[in-house]
Amino acid sequence: MKEQDIPDLNIFMMCDKLNENALSDLPSGYHIRNCRQDELELWMEFPFDNEEDKINYKDFMENYYNNVYKKYEDKFYKRCLFICDENDKPITTCFIWKAYGRINTMHWFKTLKEYESKGLGRALLSYIMKPLKDNDYPIYLHTQPGSFRAIGLYSDFGFKIVTNKTIGYKNNDYEECLPILKEFMRKDKFDKLEFVLAPKEFDESAKISKIEEF
Repeated sequence: MKEQDIPDLNIFMMCDKLNENALSDLPSGYHIRNCRQDELELWMEFPFDNEEDKINYKDFMENYYNNVYKKYEDKFYKRCLFICDENDKPITTCFIWKAYGRINTMHWFKTLKEYESKGLGRALLSYIMKPLKDNDYPIYLHTQPGSFRAIGLYSDFGFKIVTNKTIGYKNNDYEECLPILKEFMRKDKFDKLEFVLAPKEFDESAKISKIEEF
């Protein structure tokens, strides 16, 4: 299987305690700031590495923003973060969002492909997670096997793969994903993956609405 052929399957992860050994500082020459209102279209294109996907997923991203964030627009812009270069160009994004008003979830973690392997993703996760208090946990996220590099990074911070069969209205495909992760992840990263049964609150919260919020 080639990387571009990895299927879009569901993986859920949960962190109930930060591994402080994963923390890192922001590399020199970069800074962190909030997304601005005039950058919303840019943010919507951020998850996609090519122009075709940006076009094909435009309606999806607009609907997602309108369904999940628009009624809390001020909060979105206060939470949504960018790492930018010295020219203020956004390079990495991520933020924590209280999905369904109940559970803390990691949203839209992405580094532009040409800036990967520079430690920027680790630095932004560090910036986000270091100030969290005990009662902010657990933190949940939804990802796919194609994000195997990010999965290794999440694992460093203390995220474990959730083993519940379903989460809300989605199937949890982690068993089908494990052979894919084993093939594509570095062996040391794959061997360190941990697994956890998420509390009922996670599944119950995801069933509050059929509108997906993470």
